[in-house]
Amino acid sequence: MTDAWIFDAVRTPRGRGKATGALYATRPVDLLSQVLAALKARTGVETVDDVVIGCVTQTGEQGGCLARFSALQAGLGMESPGVMVNRFCASGLEAVNHAAVMVASGHYDVVIAGGVESMSRVEMGSDGGAIWDARTQTLVGSVPQGVSADLLATMHGVTRGDVDAFAIESHRRACAAEAGGASSRSRVPVVDEAGLTVLDRDETPRADTTIEALSKLKPSFEMMGRQFGLDTLVRRAYPQIERIDHVHHAGNSSGIVDGAAAVLVASREVGERLGLKPRARIRAMAVVGDEPFVMLTGPLPATRKVLKRAGMAASDIDHYEVNEAFAVVPIVYQRTFDIDPARINPLGGAIALGHPLGATGAMLVSTALDNLERTGGTTALLTLCVGGGMGIATILERV
Repeated sequence: MTDAWIFDAVRTPRGRGKATGALYATRPVDLLSQVLAALKARTGVETVDDVVIGCVTQTGEQGGCLARFSALQAGLGMESPGVMVNRFCASGLEAVNHAAVMVASGHYDVVIAGGVESMSRVEMGSDGGAIWDARTQTLVGSVPQGVSADLLATMHGVTRGDVDAFAIESHRRACAAEAGGASSRSRVPVVDEAGLTVLDRDETPRADTTIEALSKLKPSFEMMGRQFGLDTLVRRAYPQIERIDHVHHAGNSSGIVDGAAAVLVASREVGERLGLKPRARIRAMAVVGDEPFVMLTGPLPATRKVLKRAGMAASDIDHYEVNEAFAVVPIVYQRTFDIDPARINPLGGAIALGHPLGATGAMLVSTALDNLERTGGTTALLTLCVGGGMGIATILERV
């Protein structure tokens, strides 16, 4: 076994995931091919052993083996194959971990990993799935994540004020990172067929977000939980919960956006032979299954598992990226591990920047590496909650 090293990582800006968003006219294959082409231009690597891409809603324009066709469109060597993976919101980081295992096995020399999701063009959930059983009109194993988020908040005493305040801070940090140039090193602009820039910065962070504005938003999942019987279903699994406090809404949940990311993974020896300088070593990784109703606690056991594998404690990590699927997730995470809040998502998270499902995990790699290099930090831990009750975590060690 050998170590797997990251030699570069790039991402697109995140565009608002609506027909009015800047990336709506850009097809998923174009989003992905542009980050692959950017990675090729930055590293000079033209042919790889595989292209492993995460994507959640693999249907329509995101169906088929988008990895292969994007690689061809990007001008990678014809010998470069491609494969798609889907671990829901963790798909992008799962792709990176796949690549790391492939390289560490010694059977692959150079692998590109990444993710893509065009949420404006391919509607979330349009690929169907097993959560809803049409024959019996019942849920299979879990409930919608928004209800799970409110259940988690109720269980941990996280209030509406807590989640709204966290959302404000996410926007503040994202806007500060943009203003200070901290978000731009690994970000590459999206261009149209004429080569004109379509989007060169993240579209959704808002400097004018206020507590007053958020307080006017109604809970998004209250009707779903109470009128459709989901709260009752959840309380059967958690009878100690008398009533679910619905605190999440669009303003303190992850934004729907478009985007893509790519990461070059290889052994150090192969990288040096190609004339590349490594940016980080993938020190440890873990994936876990967790209780499917509360669902969003997966980062907790995943973090314990990855820290144990790395022989580290939570206090040893300089930078945390905890995906802000809902504000309660990083809040509970911070409280559980007693981490300085300044070390979690210091450049803002998915509440401000958006969560392009299959791409997010790979995007967090470039975010963490950029910030470690900027601040002189050594280690970063990336983690995401995953639908169906799963969690993923990866530890990076900066060179």
